Amino acid sequence: MLIDFNNLKINNLDSQTEFEKKVIFFLEEWLSDSVMVNVQTSGSTGSPKVFGIEKKKMINSATMTCDFLRLKEGYTALLCLPAEYISGKMMVVRSFVRKMKLFIADPSLKPLETLGKEVDFCAMTPLQVENSLDKLHLVRNLIIGGASVSESLKKRISNLKINIYETYGMSETLSHIGLKQLAPVTEDYFTVFENVSISKDERGCLTVFAPDLNAEVLRTNDLVEIKNEKQFRFLGRIDNVINSGGAKIFPEELEALVKKEIPHEAVFLGLKDESLGQKLILIIEAEQSDEIIRKISEIPYEKSFHKPKEIFFINAIPRTPNGKVNRLELYKKINGDEK
Repeated sequence: MLIDFNNLKINNLDSQTEFEKKVIFFLEEWLSDSVMVNVQTSGSTGSPKVFGIEKKKMINSATMTCDFLRLKEGYTALLCLPAEYISGKMMVVRSFVRKMKLFIADPSLKPLETLGKEVDFCAMTPLQVENSLDKLHLVRNLIIGGASVSESLKKRISNLKINIYETYGMSETLSHIGLKQLAPVTEDYFTVFENVSISKDERGCLTVFAPDLNAEVLRTNDLVEIKNEKQFRFLGRIDNVINSGGAKIFPEELEALVKKEIPHEAVFLGLKDESLGQKLILIIEAEQSDEIIRKISEIPYEKSFHKPKEIFFINAIPRTPNGKVNRLELYKKINGDEK
């Protein structure tokens, strides 16, 4: 199904799949007189909930993204994310705001499989990108969100000649408030949109003020390095910081370093230690091998205390329902706290 927002006739849209019906249902809600639309949470951190969002704020968010990426009227876009969640709804709103032509593809692990022509814009999850590498050249501007982009995936897409960005945002900001380019240029810092202000609180965590999206100053638990008033680098979650011998260690930074060298999940944790307070350890999701150990031993850690005191190999790292590493469960597993 194709929706031309420059010549929208909703009564002429012919839905063939359940997903297309959901898109049309949202469009009817969007074009109604109501100032709010309903959005469902994914339920990854609890029971799914439905909450209302002001259409005006969704338009503001869509405009920010479209302006940043220089998306123009008449461009083509592809929707391949669930229409009941904010990620899918915002793709529809961006197409509406910029009067683009929106192709509809049922959400799947391979959303580009039947795509036969180039599109100007698409949003995908890292897992969808992972399964669409042979077709990514058909997308001129791609944003990746919903989960962090692994180092191995970054490496595989860095040489592509299309514009690829990683997103940064939260539910309170209606999708993302900044982007970091991954290809064809690789950036270390996220750049926030116009009328978005950033700073650090007393903990060193990012605070965000985006009045067009949320009237409140939002405090995150993300430790960051701020380069200037518009750019920041994510260091790690404050919940995950390891204090070893008085030195603060950001496990996410070390994990990124390791995953540039090995194609396996790698997690740094701090185990209780009498002399250090916390002992830095590394867990690898793989069978133990001399090759992996050799590669890890050759990693040029910035500080000597970044080198793990022990390395553990494990068949399966515990994960949350949305696929993120469950560090608490992993700690219990390694520490022998499981019953």
